[in-house]
Amino acid sequence: MKIKKALVLGAGTMGSQIAAHLANIGIKTYLLDIVPKEGEDKNKLSKQGLERAKKIFPPAFYDIDFADDIEVGNFEDDLKLVNDVDWVIEAVIENIEIKRKLFENVEKYWKKGTIVTTNTSGLPVNEICEGRNEDFKKHFFGTHFFNPPRYMKLLEIIPSKDTSREIIQNFIKFAERELGKGVVIAKDTPNFIANRIGVFTIMYILKLMQEMELSPEEIDALTGRVMGRPRTATFRTLDMVGLDILYHVAKNLYERAKHDEMREFFKPPEFLEKMVNSGILGDKSGGGFYKKEKKNGETKRFTFDINKMEYREYRKSSFPSLERAMQEEKVKDRIKYLIQGKDKGAEFAWKSLSETLLYCARRIPEISDDIISIDNAMKWGFNWDMGPFEIWDSIGVKESVKRMEEEGKNIPEWIREFLDSGKESFYRKEKSKKFYFYYPEKDYKLLYVSPYYISLIDLKEEGKVIKENPESSLIDLGDGVVCLEFHTRANVIGPGIAEMTFEAIDYVEKEDLNGLVIGNQGRHFSAGANLAMILMIIQEEEWDELEMLVKEFQRMTTAIKYFSKPIVTAPFGRVLGGGCEICLHSAHIQASAELYMGLVEIAVGLLPAGGGTKEMLLRHMDLIPPDTEVDFYPYLRRIIEIIGMAKVSMSAYEAKKLGFLRESDGITINQDHLIHDAKEKVLHLAKMGYKPPRKRKIKMTGRDGMAYLEMLIFNLKDGNRITEHESLIAKQIAKVLTGGDIPAGTYLDEQELLDLEREAFLYLCGTQKTRERIEHMLLKGKPLRN
Repeated sequence: MKIKKALVLGAGTMGSQIAAHLANIGIKTYLLDIVPKEGEDKNKLSKQGLERAKKIFPPAFYDIDFADDIEVGNFEDDLKLVNDVDWVIEAVIENIEIKRKLFENVEKYWKKGTIVTTNTSGLPVNEICEGRNEDFKKHFFGTHFFNPPRYMKLLEIIPSKDTSREIIQNFIKFAERELGKGVVIAKDTPNFIANRIGVFTIMYILKLMQEMELSPEEIDALTGRVMGRPRTATFRTLDMVGLDILYHVAKNLYERAKHDEMREFFKPPEFLEKMVNSGILGDKSGGGFYKKEKKNGETKRFTFDINKMEYREYRKSSFPSLERAMQEEKVKDRIKYLIQGKDKGAEFAWKSLSETLLYCARRIPEISDDIISIDNAMKWGFNWDMGPFEIWDSIGVKESVKRMEEEGKNIPEWIREFLDSGKESFYRKEKSKKFYFYYPEKDYKLLYVSPYYISLIDLKEEGKVIKENPESSLIDLGDGVVCLEFHTRANVIGPGIAEMTFEAIDYVEKEDLNGLVIGNQGRHFSAGANLAMILMIIQEEEWDELEMLVKEFQRMTTAIKYFSKPIVTAPFGRVLGGGCEICLHSAHIQASAELYMGLVEIAVGLLPAGGGTKEMLLRHMDLIPPDTEVDFYPYLRRIIEIIGMAKVSMSAYEAKKLGFLRESDGITINQDHLIHDAKEKVLHLAKMGYKPPRKRKIKMTGRDGMAYLEMLIFNLKDGNRITEHESLIAKQIAKVLTGGDIPAGTYLDEQELLDLEREAFLYLCGTQKTRERIEHMLLKGKPLRN
């Protein structure tokens, strides 16, 4: 399916951001809205929507220049554009009559073959398209994006009873590969899958909070990372989303889900209604369940007391069961220990989890025929690490159902039949294939896996590990390509990763393979060097050991750069410090579109010393055509700003602008496809007869360049834009970029630049203020400006 042009109807929060994401992937997009009642500008509302999308944070656009691919218009003059596009997506107010009327007008200009979808979050899709012609209905279905559309992986597709199945299947492929979405097929029921389950979970938690007299802090401690859910847990998430949003969605479910046995739980509690009516809506109103206030230069946190309907001081909370559970690394083990506890926290955790699991089971086959759609909806739409049925498997279906029965809970009949037939888990694996329980057939069904998805976990389970140590593994991807995977905490880089890199290079050389991928499937590619280890060495003043550590890292990045076979890095998420330096030295970077990459060492009082400073210099030199006399000083200024201000890209496209990625580097929209795409790039480079770059000498600007940069640094310090210590760090960076006290025009090789990096790194490690910065980062998780 090729979609080159799209028309978005409605320029509100969702419509404008959907338009932004379509522009992100190169689709020419038209954004229309109603004509305002007053004023001469008929496109005023669509213009305002586009401007909001440009300014919103986190950014809706991968690159602000992509906004140029959006043209604005209005419903009166421009609805004829329906005839010129491949996809029409409606995102107007959640009013069924307004939507119906709009589609009546759309139909007048619609041509066969154009897809038409509604972004409704819960209205009946079949009712929205009532009255349209037969062909129109075949091309019509629901596409429920989650907010914000760029970042939220879930896309619920809701076919109507008339939608062409072929069109749905083709659109799914487009949505996964081009839009980068995780697609779930939902039935046309109130609020579909994710919001139906997610809102029930929240509303049931609100009921338990009142019944068990628990505080928001206690609930959040019990429903965050310990349960494999976001750190923002329940109430911090509600503050971010908006209490009014929860109130209206819950109220809509209460009114529409009339046959839901748990319907009463969707009725908003009195305290929530009072908060919403009082304008206590969360972050957008300055406070919700939590708020912050600055007093005498100090930030204080407050919590809303739902009984007294007023704020009180924030109180950190914990329970013995929670503390025990958090000792476990794996989510499934944390949940198991938490619900087995004997305190109030464990009691709450079991009550909320068991009711959520039973509610999900009762929704089959109402909202979906299969468990996997429910699991994926919760993982992709609510950012759970594990779906409800995956959790149920992990705590033991048989054992947990027995406990539920002992407590008098109502067990769905199909769950009883499932257990009576001898089945004990909703998922199972046979050799290299995964199966899931499919309700309509009352049996297991082969799990579909995208041809673009390679699971490193599955490969490891299948015995494809070639070598491993506590920090990393070398995994066979097939076709003569291997993958070096990091698996430390936050994928920080330590000696084990350096050791495995050398072993990986030797193995590829010895076995005459096609090449190597460096990638993983953790939360982030790499947070950089192992700061805790570096601080310990500094505190013990083992300077020779520290120098050897830096030397070894430099030797590793150099080996990556000059290896005879292609090494492709596959970065995603946070790619900081040393993680960025590894990528800078690879033959090719195949990056996730969601890439937050930067050389951020200055935040801990250091400079990039794994070749990062050197590579940024080389990359900027490569921008100058050969045999051309150009003033290089502006380039020096730009490099020192990027490194000295710890600039981090907000996307892979911005990383290209900053010089972290080359124009030739690839970008993958769906992160699940990243390892596959990196492997394909290795094979392509090998087929094309890959040759590593030649070693080179660099013409340095020497004393003249150093004087120029020192003047810039002085002005920044004099203007109080940087601290005294940051001025010192910047001078060390300048020394590497210029060569320092040498004549302008002197040539240095790459090793000499690495020596300068290492010398500066060791010097800064010896300063008290750098030590303080490292300690603060490890303790507080944020930089210290000293």
